[in-house]
Amino acid sequence: MKLNYKDLILVAIILAIFLPFFLSTPLYEAYHACNQAHAILLGGLKFAILSTIGEVIALRIRTGGYGLKGFGVMPRMVVWFFLGAWIVMAMRIFGQGAPVLADYIFNADDAIVRAMGEPLSWNKFLGAFFISLLQNTAFAPVFMTLHKITDTHIMNCGGSMRAFVTRMRVGEIMAGMNWRVQWNFVFKKTIPFFWIPAHTITFMLPAEYQVLFAAFLGVVLGVILAFAANK
Repeated sequence: MKLNYKDLILVAIILAIFLPFFLSTPLYEAYHACNQAHAILLGGLKFAILSTIGEVIALRIRTGGYGLKGFGVMPRMVVWFFLGAWIVMAMRIFGQGAPVLADYIFNADDAIVRAMGEPLSWNKFLGAFFISLLQNTAFAPVFMTLHKITDTHIMNCGGSMRAFVTRMRVGEIMAGMNWRVQWNFVFKKTIPFFWIPAHTITFMLPAEYQVLFAAFLGVVLGVILAFAANK
């Protein structure tokens, strides 16, 4: 795959989005304050930007270009905003509840809950793994299926914004899905071999970096899958 001017434009866009936060301390502090005050809203924005970029990069690797009829960058970005906000809420729910359950199961006398706010330790690793395990077995399959449905609906609407004013025929889309691939690859392989280990790392990070890292993981997986598809 040879680089072209569109690749350079994409790189320039990515640098324009993220570089200012590394160069300007006041801007980074403003981001940090906004992240604490509006975590769900900002989380949706992070996913809207990073996950859409990941899908665009994956498209480029998979097809050799950026143009695919029905792909719909803007509709996908809007959908990712709401999916991202949903992910942030799920991370809060499992991030708070799973360590409590782990303490109960292992009779740890709140040691795992306390460890989640402390530096790295075996208890923190256990808590992070438990959060990731529960989130990726209880929440992720529903999320992944819904994401597949919305992607198909956008494609069916020609990749235009009219997807949001057109009835989504969920039953028909689900009937046409390849459930063998959904189960044998998406659920059975990416969840245990990528998402559970990756999100274990996510929940060991400081809270302010977890959502950003989780969104970045979507970019990484998209690139990996695109290379695998080409192979």
